[in-house]
Amino acid sequence: MGLAANIRRDIRFASGLYRLLKRIKPITLDSDVLVCDDIEEAVDKFPDNVALEDEHRRLTYRELDALANRYAHWAKARNLKRSDVIALVMHNRVEYLAAWIGFSKVGVATALINTNLTGQALAHCLTISNAFNVVTDQDCWRAVEEARPFVDRNLMSWVHGLADEDETNDRRDIDNAVRSASSVRPDKSLRSGLTNRDTALFIFTSGTTGLPKAARIPHSRARTYMRAFAGATASTPKDALYNCLPLYHSTGGLVGVGSILLNGGRMIIRRRFSSTNFWPDVKASGATMFVYIGELCRYLVNCPPNEDERAHRLRLAFGNGLRPDVWSEFQKRFGIKDIMEFYGSTEGNVSLFNFDGKAGAIGRVPSYLKSQINIRLIALDPETGEPLRRADGMCQLVSVGETGEAIGQIAADIRHDFSGYADKKASEKKILTDVFKKGDRWFRTGDLMRQDRDGYFYFMDRLGDTYRWKGENVSTAEVEQRLHDAPGVQEVIAYGVVVPGQEGKAGMAGLVMEGKFDPAAFAAYADEQLPAYARPVFLRLMKSAETTGTFKYRKVDLVADGFDLEKVEGAVYVRGGKTGYQKLTAKAYQAILSGETRL
Repeated sequence: MGLAANIRRDIRFASGLYRLLKRIKPITLDSDVLVCDDIEEAVDKFPDNVALEDEHRRLTYRELDALANRYAHWAKARNLKRSDVIALVMHNRVEYLAAWIGFSKVGVATALINTNLTGQALAHCLTISNAFNVVTDQDCWRAVEEARPFVDRNLMSWVHGLADEDETNDRRDIDNAVRSASSVRPDKSLRSGLTNRDTALFIFTSGTTGLPKAARIPHSRARTYMRAFAGATASTPKDALYNCLPLYHSTGGLVGVGSILLNGGRMIIRRRFSSTNFWPDVKASGATMFVYIGELCRYLVNCPPNEDERAHRLRLAFGNGLRPDVWSEFQKRFGIKDIMEFYGSTEGNVSLFNFDGKAGAIGRVPSYLKSQINIRLIALDPETGEPLRRADGMCQLVSVGETGEAIGQIAADIRHDFSGYADKKASEKKILTDVFKKGDRWFRTGDLMRQDRDGYFYFMDRLGDTYRWKGENVSTAEVEQRLHDAPGVQEVIAYGVVVPGQEGKAGMAGLVMEGKFDPAAFAAYADEQLPAYARPVFLRLMKSAETTGTFKYRKVDLVADGFDLEKVEGAVYVRGGKTGYQKLTAKAYQAILSGETRL
């Protein structure tokens, strides 16, 4: 890269970083300005601009605020108070944002729960959220009812669109109650005493320890996410963001929301992503930006040509997880001027931004900023996955171009704070101490990265027993726990395997059976116990399961074998067919490798 190109790159990076830092600078941990105050500020600036629209309705900023106020007064009428939690189990719609924004106005936290969860996994999230009230909709309330017997407290469900005949003592319609509540802003005294250190939201994330963990999102973190992307995207009141990501995740629900709503633009909410309707909808809606996860972009690239795929007004796509091999084709084919990839985790304190569009990079830290950015890459023991320590007990940094685990220093300020999980033990497991000096504390991301000589970071892999599939983190421990009692199963080992041309890793389970394997019975049980993205795509029948000296399953060889019929001993099954799983043939195997069959 020539000198002029280097200068242009550095100017672009510096400009993006300046916009971001300028927006988050006013946030301090002890401030009483909360996330709802930021929204109200935008309402007062842009009252008549359209703020939100979904498939059914459109709200101006003034109307969004009025609806949020109704939810706030409804919560107060229920005698909910500061530190109480309401669980939100609802598909994308304008009411979703209005609800949690409204609850925050009276100091009530909201647990944003994955709508794919059912049964005991959903019950677990409801339990650890400490919520006694659940706000849901006509499509999700039955799943809440099925999970109710496994929750350790009495739940009251409030349902949008509930039919009269479905009302019971502990399940009521919420529409009329919210509609009849006051639309006047609650007095700020109702949240008096709250600061940015207090909890605004819980967002659930799958870690390496099994069931989902509740990441605590204080107002400081919610505001940082939202303000950072309002600055980074440089959106204006003339912009419109297309958002078809789930609002219960931080990318769609905070990053996407803040990028547009704090700057007076319009957010187009869609219930879910549709590869068929995406380009016609983007064109018709007049969107100028959209927020992605990498899986969404791969789907679009793999779709047949659409007459509207270049007839749009998009100027910017931003998100995370866009694979290097998809990036260039995605940008060139669809004519998207700028792509801004970023890295961050819901609960973590490490963030990176790729402001200059370097294909495949998740962010950049130039050498002149290294001391001011809190990310470091440390060497790990290849056998244990634990940090390597020098003779003096301190950790070792990897060299340029080498792969290491990304860690972020923990400090009592907005950019370096680690708010952790609702479960303190889970939080403690993510903290590494005595890293570069005695007493220092660093957050372990669990992500393996490398950095090149120009300062660009590249994501390499995920540590531990979590893999990513269909845009969701999947815990192998949870899959094993859920499938252990499947019909005829004696032992189950879950892991992720690479599928050429597919984003993330597909789930695979090694099964030791007590008798004959019944594909239909196993498929039915898996469907009952696990959300769609966590159900194994491949199954491997084994005579026995090899364990280590500490009785942990030895997965490394299984992962290396993948679903390669020449390497695997015994039968391999793939998801599909009339029985739910069918034997993987050589022809079917080749069809998967060639991309003819999509999983």
